[in-house]
Amino acid sequence: MSLCLIGAGLSGLATAFALKAEGLDFVCLEQAPDVGGIWRRPQAGERGPGYLSLHLNTAKQLTGHSAYPMPAAYPFYPRHSQIAAYLRSFAEWAGVLDRIELGTTVESVRQEADGGWTVVSRDADGVSSSRGFTHVIVASGHNSEPSMPAMPRGAETFTGTIHHSLDYRDGSEYAGQRVIVVGLGNSAVDIAADLSRYAELTVLSVRRGLHVMPKQLFGMALDEIADAPWWVSMSLAEQRRFIEQALLIARGKLSDHGLPEPDHPVFASAVTISDEILSRIRHGAVMPKPAIDSVDGARVSFTDGTSVRADAIVYCTGYQMTFPFLEPGCPVGAQGSVELYKRVVAPDRPGLFFVGLIRPVGSITRLVEAQARWIARLVTGDAVLPEEEVMHKEIATYLSGVAGQYGQREGASTQVNVAPYLQELREE
Repeated sequence: MSLCLIGAGLSGLATAFALKAEGLDFVCLEQAPDVGGIWRRPQAGERGPGYLSLHLNTAKQLTGHSAYPMPAAYPFYPRHSQIAAYLRSFAEWAGVLDRIELGTTVESVRQEADGGWTVVSRDADGVSSSRGFTHVIVASGHNSEPSMPAMPRGAETFTGTIHHSLDYRDGSEYAGQRVIVVGLGNSAVDIAADLSRYAELTVLSVRRGLHVMPKQLFGMALDEIADAPWWVSMSLAEQRRFIEQALLIARGKLSDHGLPEPDHPVFASAVTISDEILSRIRHGAVMPKPAIDSVDGARVSFTDGTSVRADAIVYCTGYQMTFPFLEPGCPVGAQGSVELYKRVVAPDRPGLFFVGLIRPVGSITRLVEAQARWIARLVTGDAVLPEEEVMHKEIATYLSGVAGQYGQREGASTQVNVAPYLQELREE
């Protein structure tokens, strides 16, 4: 029995720890020169979804691994370099560094007729190798292929630069410029707030309203609330009423800040977490605007008829769900949804598992640890999967429920509710 683990970020390291605890033989392939995933990239100056102002937006005590807490000296919301150092320290403590091949890019993963898996990889020296495994665990994330919307009319005439947030590193690179940030997700509000300290003008262009939530309500981190028994005991309608009333108290209506009101109730789409963006808007450092309508040279016009002169546009419009080393259709099906049993198992491809391909409200760590422990038990035979037909039925039921709450929006299929999902994995 041999296992290939792909990725040595937070999810990959949690999985490596669980596999070693079960005495399983595995190798972990990581394309970066060190462990830590997106958290180490900003300081290393590497292209990626991280940026120099990046901080954790979940509580450190729930984001650190349960068996190895983050240092007490860390702030409640550590910065990226602290998380990177912590993950490196965790890998050393867990004793898994000797299982990790750094600087190794996975080029293809394919299943053979006998059920085994062939993994083709290329090391830091460019040497390609092909190895056989009984199981493959994908913990590499998917924030690598930027998603860009259709460009507005006249975009080809723009005299400035157009970037995706994947290329953004630090606001100082835009010092004195007039910059438009497109989006209202976590990266968009982080980047707009960061830019506003350097740029001559920072515009936040928002097409659709999202629920913007502070990192804490009533003195509790959002993931602490999500983990609390009193919260879990509430129905979805009660949770929504509670949060919506709390948000009215904490920050009023979003329209009071010049942002569009969401066209959906809270928890019907991913929420945006930020303590800064509304304050920066109120202080005049960030100017909210609707969607971009057209571009004419340096002049960018918005759908409300106003316009500004701009030197740069930064699209914070997310990422495509792509796994280039896997066959098309896995794990994303024809309808654009992630199709995995219990958000982990590919039912049509025995021996293929995914870790961390979920989006909770709050920290992902406890969920990732539970996924990793379950996979380890499946590999050893201490846990058993149901028939393929049963797994497909569970997937269909789950996706139907997600669509009922979140709609058919891209990425909705990865949404999970923390406590119920943890209970599901424990039962497995």
